[in-house]
Amino acid sequence: MEALSAFLAMGGHGAFVWPAYGAAALILVGVLVASLARLRREERTLAALAAGATRRGRAKLRAAAEAEAGAGARS
Repeated sequence: MEALSAFLAMGGHGAFVWPAYGAAALILVGVLVASLARLRREERTLAALAAGATRRGRAKLRAAAEAEAGAGARS
């Protein structure tokens, strides 16, 4: 058990190392979530286009995608 405590303390640097690992993990999870959300949005757009959406329908899809992208940039 003492060996584990020594490892986690990392020679006194554990207080800096572990939060850095935590921050990196949170950032990576955020990137993953954002990527999956964009993938789903693009797949929906592609499916609608492949289904032969009308010109007006494509314009609505494009406007909705731009509005959604703009909302994502503001948050």
